[in-house]
Amino acid sequence: MSPSKTDVLPQPSAPDIDILGDRVTIHPGGYVEPVVPEDAPERNLVEHMARFRESPLDFLREISLYVSGTGWRAYEDVIGQPIYYAGFSDNMKSMIMRTPMLQHRIMDLTNKRLDVEEKAGLFSQAQDQDKAKSVRRAEIVSSLRDVALRLTDGMICKMESNRFIRFAYYSATQLLTRAYHQGIHVSSEEVLRLRSVAETAAKNKQSIIFLPCHRSHVDYVSLQLICYRLGIALPTVVAGDNLKIPVLGSFLQHAGAMWIRRSFANDALYTTLVQSYMDTLLQNGFNVECFIEGGRSRTGKLLSPKFGILSFFMDSVLSGRVEDAIICPVSTQYDKVVETESYISELLGQPKPQENLKDFLSASSVLSLKLGRVDVRFHEPWSLRSFITEQRARVSDAKPSSALSDPLSPQSRIRLLRTLGYKVLSDINAVSVVMPTALIGTVLLTLRGRGVGKSELIRRVEWLSARVRAKGGRVAHFAGAPTSTIIERGLDVLGPGLVGTIDDLPETTYYAVD
Repeated sequence: MSPSKTDVLPQPSAPDIDILGDRVTIHPGGYVEPVVPEDAPERNLVEHMARFRESPLDFLREISLYVSGTGWRAYEDVIGQPIYYAGFSDNMKSMIMRTPMLQHRIMDLTNKRLDVEEKAGLFSQAQDQDKAKSVRRAEIVSSLRDVALRLTDGMICKMESNRFIRFAYYSATQLLTRAYHQGIHVSSEEVLRLRSVAETAAKNKQSIIFLPCHRSHVDYVSLQLICYRLGIALPTVVAGDNLKIPVLGSFLQHAGAMWIRRSFANDALYTTLVQSYMDTLLQNGFNVECFIEGGRSRTGKLLSPKFGILSFFMDSVLSGRVEDAIICPVSTQYDKVVETESYISELLGQPKPQENLKDFLSASSVLSLKLGRVDVRFHEPWSLRSFITEQRARVSDAKPSSALSDPLSPQSRIRLLRTLGYKVLSDINAVSVVMPTALIGTVLLTLRGRGVGKSELIRRVEWLSARVRAKGGRVAHFAGAPTSTIIERGLDVLGPGLVGTIDDLPETTYYAVD
């Protein structure tokens, strides 16, 4: 089967950007005739990380470049607000503790506690009840502030050392390129647009809120690596406290992770602390990263949005405490995720195991697998304030001329929050790309029970790619490599556990393994 003449011709997509060392090259998109030898090295965002066993001198030279912070590796003149300096954490805690919202909450909780104690008659025996209340008030306030400070210290990211982040970047890239040997790929058009938006946001002291889909724990790493390599201030990553495990938790916290409880359980002080932290980040123009689906998708499909953290962002702007923030939906796609085996077990009904360092270290053998490539795509960023203003003008109980800070009814607020969540998911879908392993898998599964020769597999993959593009979809770029090469790489990633071969025929035949 081949595309009909009535099919709508797809619009040419943006080329991929290839960053090798200090050289930037733009490659055309789609399946085109190769302009370089087929055995040329793969071009991607994180390539040419020297290995000690293969080239000890190059390895030592590369290490020295990162330690000394040579060129872009210094990560000093970044686009955004200052991060990774001594005293960053103390400054952040001080700003959070000074927020009027938190101060008001502490006084409110103090007054409620005093009312309870007064009704219980705890002050009736005091000679001077007013003085006793005053002393007790000071004790409660001091205690609540200590609790708030302790919670804040355990929650915030601690971007303290530039040398540490250089080490973290190098280590993460070494590990990632062992698993995803074809690297991380991004679109040149999207990256250049993102840099331009980041420069404008930095001038206006506005934050970029990255909202990626969540497929794997590698999602955290890939976006941080891209921002580091492109010189954009690293975002504070909103992460579940289930990852706050010994050693690894501290490493992640110093690399940009903040910890948040899975459930607040009506904890008024903790809820206010999180809102105060979000306000502080957005008021000072620090970038933020949050996974809109909450947890990782086990099927590869987008999950329904979780509105908890989105409500904090929306309230910051609605209340007027934050002038504006820039929303940037992000799609991250994989040839194959690291957690494939555990996802299969969970889908079969086994409970999700609690994260711990032992399992993390025992899973290190996965990093030696060839899992293909990672494709990260950035939707055009947009203003959160403009979105809220536009949506408020459309709801029945708000006039187009009403002020942004005018109170919303509970129903309108929920509707606005849901609209925000599903718009982000729609934007993620709009920029998502179909990976080569997905194309190969689709072809083989539609031929279940019989095999397909290599030439027919190539033809069907090309046809399916054309159909995806004709319908407005996007297929991953391959820097000019022919379809046959892409299929060979995809089959290598899928492996014999998923794709079987029959070699004693005139042409190698492939089939989906049951």
